[in-house]
Amino acid sequence: MKIKYMILIGAAGLLFLASCKKKFLDLNPYDALAQDQAIVDEPGMQAAVLGLYSNMRSSNLYGRSLPLYGDLMADNAFISTTNSNRYIAEFNFTYISTNANSRDTWGTAYNSILRANNIINAPITTPNSPQLKGEALAMRALMYFDLVTWFAKPYTVDPNADGVPILLKYDAFAKPSRAKVSDVYAQIDADLAAAFSQMTSTTKNSSYVTKYAARALQARVALFKGDWAAAKTAALDVITNGGYTLATAPNFINYWKNPAPVSNKLETIFEITSDAVNNNGTNALAYFYDQSGYGDAIGADDLYNQYTATDVRRGLFITGTRAGLTVRIVNKYSNTGNAADKDDTKVIRLAEVLLTLAEAYQRTGDDTNAKLYLNQLAMQRDPAFTGYTSTGAQLLSDIILERRKELAFEGMRYLDLLRLNQDLNRVNINSNYVGITPVSVPATNFRRIFPIPQAERDANPNISQNTGY
Repeated sequence: MKIKYMILIGAAGLLFLASCKKKFLDLNPYDALAQDQAIVDEPGMQAAVLGLYSNMRSSNLYGRSLPLYGDLMADNAFISTTNSNRYIAEFNFTYISTNANSRDTWGTAYNSILRANNIINAPITTPNSPQLKGEALAMRALMYFDLVTWFAKPYTVDPNADGVPILLKYDAFAKPSRAKVSDVYAQIDADLAAAFSQMTSTTKNSSYVTKYAARALQARVALFKGDWAAAKTAALDVITNGGYTLATAPNFINYWKNPAPVSNKLETIFEITSDAVNNNGTNALAYFYDQSGYGDAIGADDLYNQYTATDVRRGLFITGTRAGLTVRIVNKYSNTGNAADKDDTKVIRLAEVLLTLAEAYQRTGDDTNAKLYLNQLAMQRDPAFTGYTSTGAQLLSDIILERRKELAFEGMRYLDLLRLNQDLNRVNINSNYVGITPVSVPATNFRRIFPIPQAERDANPNISQNTGY
């Protein structure tokens, strides 16, 4: 593993610790100190956990790239012809093994994993250490999930395909090969199970991983494995025992306008927080949608047309003009210019868990319960809607459509197409897709997943490349 590269990628995140705990900064660099000596007490562990959260806010991860990839590479968003020349290769599926965005996502994700390992393996036992280690376990699992999803074939397509290297402790000289996709998922499952069992907190605000955040992530991972029974069990536990509630239709827009973490368990289960001091500035996700920022990414007209006039989610779009065209401007992140606080990035919400439960019930032949949970969400979002009455294949299609509408601009759409092994078919309305931009990308296209970064393979020849690159 190209450890030194990954440490450099995360250097900016270390600056966050300056305001948290000087003792942690006083430690020797990771590549000069045995990993089991890096954290020596609970304050150091607390500082390390804060540093891990900060690293997740990187623009290479949840601060921009991960949620942006998931909509821009699907059919929810497009890049305007007036643009800053960013993410063009991802939008057009022309990236190669030296692509900077995917390289930096890989590097920063592994940097987060190394940080998490440092916490998980720390020889500290205090009343608070199980919670702190549980948070690190859940975030390590999330990073492995993102890596194996973007850089390997879907579990539902080939669980025996090459996945990504698994690192569970710091070793500056390690040169691991790629583990199988199934082995990576097994590690994710083990981490989330351990996190759920040892965490005690269910009341921290939404900017922290709590017990039921780990449980919600278990539901997501099970869904992506096609393990419907496990997805149902985890999702039902969150819905029944987590204490979360949906934002009501009248409060939905205000829910998204709120830039701060919540403690009332309103909808958000876990989010990466940004505030007036700790934020990505012009590299933030919101800046890429906001027309007072770069404004490169625009909501696809086909997506906009899926919402009825009475659907409150339509209110997250602004009709405006860009490059001489009437466009649907994404307003899900409205705090770019807010000096007091900035938009957080939602990682998982109750809405997603409801949709996971609906799909799990449908996949196991229980259309009645599938419609029950699907309609809990759909009828709240559209007060004029009387509910889905479909069954079988059509009901499954309705669930997937609701996932597209509800989770738009949160990075899930392309991931759904991957796990479902569906072709990408963009509907070209109002010249959303022009020039070399493809309107169809088959599921069999090798570029449906990212290449292993060439810089990584140069440092570690044991890592094989994905077919086609």
